[in-house]
Amino acid sequence: MKRLAFLTLLLLTFTIGISHAKPKAFIFGRGGDSVGLDPAHEEDGESFKVCESIYDTLVQYQDDSTEIEPALAESWETSADGLTWTFHLRRDVDFHDGTSFDANAVLFSLNRQHDANHPFHQVGGPYIYWTDTGLAETVDQISRIDDYTIQITLTRPYAPFIYALTIPAFAIVSPTALKKSGEDFTNRPVGTGPFSFVRWDRNEKIVLKANKDYWGGAPGVDLLIFRAIPENSVRLIELQNGSIQAMEFPNPDDLPLIRQDPDLNIIEQAGMNVGYLAMNMDKQPFGNHKVRQAINHAINKNQIVEQLYQGLGIPAKNPIPPNMWSYDQTTEAYTYDPDLAKQLLSQAGYANGFKVTLWALPVPRPYIPNGRMLAEAIQSDLKQVGIQTEVVSPEWGTYLEKTKNGEHDMAMLGWSADFADPDNFLYYLLSKSSAKKPAGNIAFYRSDAMQSILDQARTETDTTIRTQLYRQAQALFQKDVPWVPLAHAKQIVIARKNVRDLTLHPTSFKYLRHVKIKAD
Repeated sequence: MKRLAFLTLLLLTFTIGISHAKPKAFIFGRGGDSVGLDPAHEEDGESFKVCESIYDTLVQYQDDSTEIEPALAESWETSADGLTWTFHLRRDVDFHDGTSFDANAVLFSLNRQHDANHPFHQVGGPYIYWTDTGLAETVDQISRIDDYTIQITLTRPYAPFIYALTIPAFAIVSPTALKKSGEDFTNRPVGTGPFSFVRWDRNEKIVLKANKDYWGGAPGVDLLIFRAIPENSVRLIELQNGSIQAMEFPNPDDLPLIRQDPDLNIIEQAGMNVGYLAMNMDKQPFGNHKVRQAINHAINKNQIVEQLYQGLGIPAKNPIPPNMWSYDQTTEAYTYDPDLAKQLLSQAGYANGFKVTLWALPVPRPYIPNGRMLAEAIQSDLKQVGIQTEVVSPEWGTYLEKTKNGEHDMAMLGWSADFADPDNFLYYLLSKSSAKKPAGNIAFYRSDAMQSILDQARTETDTTIRTQLYRQAQALFQKDVPWVPLAHAKQIVIARKNVRDLTLHPTSFKYLRHVKIKAD
């Protein structure tokens, strides 16, 4: 296996022109492949994970906090009313195709999402994040002041605006490359980031090479390779034999053995995420409030978290994580009570239960490490109260597409923070606006009261008032229960001992640019 890995690297050396015979490669084992690499159209973590190494945004989070720092914008200022934002851009930055980064590139990248008359607005599919973050309605105009200054004017104050700009979906792409590739740009990405694209073998690996002229400093390795290895146990074997240098999502049961392995390190950090089971309220019987309450009482979350997460998660009771500001500690969780669940089903007219589909994640995610095991646990719990479930688990891209379009009855999914603001969770996952197909709100929960709260919180700039509003939103969620909130998971990566400077961030994968491999 090690010989095969070496031969692969040797071949890549000749392919991409790295001068020395054995390039330093960091091979990252993950649970699934990316869907696409045109960031404006993507919405899944596996796509963004790679995009963050290829592209840059105007601003980004600091490596060790959720404080904002410059990226392609060196500085910025806003007007007193919060409606006009001026960004001063970095000079002497090139895209990976050799073309220059400037104000025109920013206008092209953002206006193709915002302006319906932009010649590339219809190329590549919907701009999901531009819509669901509210920027489609909030941004009035994006204009060029000079070659290295742009201005964004808003229709109304938008409290999370500067944080929203850190999302990979709003990265700056090469206009030249996108014009050349069109729809195929998703397979031929070109940005300004620390790594440039080399090749993509679907469902196997994505290969990137170091951008030695990167404005933020050259990466610590020559090659960054993302390998898709769906089975958690197989990824661990590959890590142990040195075929990969780091991996996500170990089986929790394997952690004791991993801790005893002298060649491996465990890197952990509190995650800013939530895993949940959405009930499709457009399908019966989930329009019935008592049915949704019954399912919340039927599922033994404490046992699930204990068995499936093995100390790497906590049961969820709110739709936002405990390390997110405005989290309401006073929320009372739904207790595990199968007898009460049966009573509620009887009151709802389903004393004999019913049969539905249960969609199980086909790939491990930060918030749900093993979708199949979770499905089996939920299936067993629901059977005890008379609900029969058929488990459905298509491949990852199909799973996302079909759940966005409401083909499921119940589906497990989750969310990891794009930016450290409750709006990022609540608006995308629970607003009426996000219940339009293709939906982020896959419960298809439509509440005028929730929409009003979330709209107010977006335009309010006083954090104290916003906190009160988001706690109202959590109380309303608890009352209406469109989901079963399942768990908040720790972030965890297992790395070989010779990996250096691999750190975790609650919202970003940009840390991979710092990784180094110590010589054997």
